[in-house]
Amino acid sequence: MTQATGFRRLITPLAVLAIIAGLNAAQAQEISESHLAAARQAIAAIHATEQFDAILPRAAQALKAELIQKDPNLEAAITKTVDEKALALAARRADLETEAARAYAKSFSETDLKAIAAFYESAAGKKLISEGPIVTREVLRSANIWQNGIARDLAQSVGEAMSKQEGAAQPAPAEQPKP
Repeated sequence: MTQATGFRRLITPLAVLAIIAGLNAAQAQEISESHLAAARQAIAAIHATEQFDAILPRAAQALKAELIQKDPNLEAAITKTVDEKALALAARRADLETEAARAYAKSFSETDLKAIAAFYESAAGKKLISEGPIVTREVLRSANIWQNGIARDLAQSVGEAMSKQEGAAQPAPAEQPKP
């Protein structure tokens, strides 16, 4: 293989990647501000990013524990420094909201997002958010019981059917000749 052939093999995939990246960038710019606003409203209504609120505090707590374990004499300084730096990073939480809004805006139309927000801001939507995990847990428990029953009944009915087939497949015992 010549050096020119190797170069051509390398440049072709890179050119394709550059074109794809350009298309993705163009698509990302097509999301209007009102569409992003609708996405942010839907995200807030469904509490889509709340599960990530504890990431920074947990990371700060873990870092404090690690650093204090290494040098317990500096506990006060470590705690103060980590807390200050974590507080400074808290502003970056908005970056997550922006990326989440873009993800929702790519998947849902502005009209859909407004409808989603309207539902989840309603009494029924709020109840679904608060009671949904409890209902989901109960449904999963019921499905587990149902699954066990179905598996048991299937095994039993297959066992019975196989016993009947085995009984029909065996020849009847030959009658003994009478003396």
